[in-house]
Amino acid sequence: MWVAVPRTLALFPITPPNPSSFSSPSFSPLVFSAPSSFAPPPPPPPPPLRASSSPRISPTHPSPPRRAPGNPAPAPAPAKTPGGSTRPSWSRPSTRAAPSGPVGAVAFLAESGRSGEALQVFDYWKNNEIARINEANYSRIIRLLCERSFTSEAVSAFQDMKSHDLIPSLAIYNAIIHGFAREKKFDEAIATLEKISEVGLPRKSETYNGLIQAYGSHKMYDDMSKCVKRMESDGCFPDEVTYNILITEFARGGLIERVERIFRTLLSKRMNLQPSTLVAMLEAYTDLEILEKMEKAYNRVLKTKAFLKESLIRKLAKVYIKNHRFSCLEDLGNDIGGTVGRNDLVWCILLLSSACCLSRKGIESVVREMELAKAQFSITFANILAHFYLKMKDFRALDVTFMRARKENIKPDIVTIGILFDACKIGYDGTRVLEEWVRNGYLQDIAQMRTDELVLTAFGKGFFLMKCEKLYSLLESDKKRSRSWRYCDLISLAFSERKTGGQQPGLNTNKYEDLG
Repeated sequence: MWVAVPRTLALFPITPPNPSSFSSPSFSPLVFSAPSSFAPPPPPPPPPLRASSSPRISPTHPSPPRRAPGNPAPAPAPAKTPGGSTRPSWSRPSTRAAPSGPVGAVAFLAESGRSGEALQVFDYWKNNEIARINEANYSRIIRLLCERSFTSEAVSAFQDMKSHDLIPSLAIYNAIIHGFAREKKFDEAIATLEKISEVGLPRKSETYNGLIQAYGSHKMYDDMSKCVKRMESDGCFPDEVTYNILITEFARGGLIERVERIFRTLLSKRMNLQPSTLVAMLEAYTDLEILEKMEKAYNRVLKTKAFLKESLIRKLAKVYIKNHRFSCLEDLGNDIGGTVGRNDLVWCILLLSSACCLSRKGIESVVREMELAKAQFSITFANILAHFYLKMKDFRALDVTFMRARKENIKPDIVTIGILFDACKIGYDGTRVLEEWVRNGYLQDIAQMRTDELVLTAFGKGFFLMKCEKLYSLLESDKKRSRSWRYCDLISLAFSERKTGGQQPGLNTNKYEDLG
């Protein structure tokens, strides 16, 4: 029977695995320069006219070639960075153009935390020309400040707007209400909400949706329900967006009964469930390990082709492993591989699905696929194969696995060390492997775990690691902190009782009495 174990080892200071190959690429933000003054720079003077004797076409400034009729204009050149290098299109932070002019300057100053200067820039710009004092410009600046959590500055701009006898729109009121709510200033948000009726503006669901979402983000779930009741009493009824927000926030809080009740209401009203809402429901069922409902939600998500984060994929895999649903684990790997490609996480899931079933044919099939795909051999893959051959008591294949790891220059981690000594306990001769590790200095490295956490979930810690954990927990705290624990220190700790417990078969531990 397979044993499910917790993610971390309590043996000693072990570095958790860092599956950097699954992380999404990071994009370099555009670099903005702060304005040197609030006044816009004067336009450059026009170049002086040349004398008539000068040539019309100069070698340094040739005139552009003529285009034939019907030929399209050439594409503009890529943007240049301040250093002069060309910035590729994929390095831009978003497809939406960055705000330019005073709005761009205000956005830059607001993102830099200089909200006071941002308002000064806006005031200078609008005061230069009376026509710029209008509702549209104030709306852009107020919403910009609220989005960047400068609600007090946005309120100052709001008051200044009213001093010019401009009537704020519902969008401006919504921006301020949602800004207060995001900052957990719900009293100010409700007070602003009351002003909407005072000025005669109609209340719409968008106003309440932002409030409900803010309550959920602050885990104020009872206030979410109260806000829905207030919304209905004000004559504004929940729409599709409202129900999706409620389901998402309740799912994140693990309130399954409320989630399912609102889900039934949404279906009865023939409204659509957004893909992101389905993913939130799936994650809630996965966290609570409700297998049947998790599988139903997962099948719904597959139909929408919604994106699944790596953390959620790992949670799904853990639930399948703990419930011995190894065929479902294989389906999960194939499903994810079909959408994002077969990365290291997918290969790990596919290997584990066969290894947990003790299927030699399945393991060999996945290994052949990995070789055809030229997947890079890693410590995770090596330890999965080593665990599998240890379970099968195939010591020859275990030897081949250790040899391949050495040829690939893959250093052992604490899981590999544990597999070796667990194999020695049942008759494997690990002397040659241990001698190579000593000769290469691997055992002098600081102990860490680089293996994917799913491997420990599937196979457990093993005898050696559990023994190290037990002996390490018995040490005084001063001894734990007084040294950096190396692999050789842990091996010596594990064999510190060999005089009373006897020597392991298949390994001459006396030969390595002082591995340090």
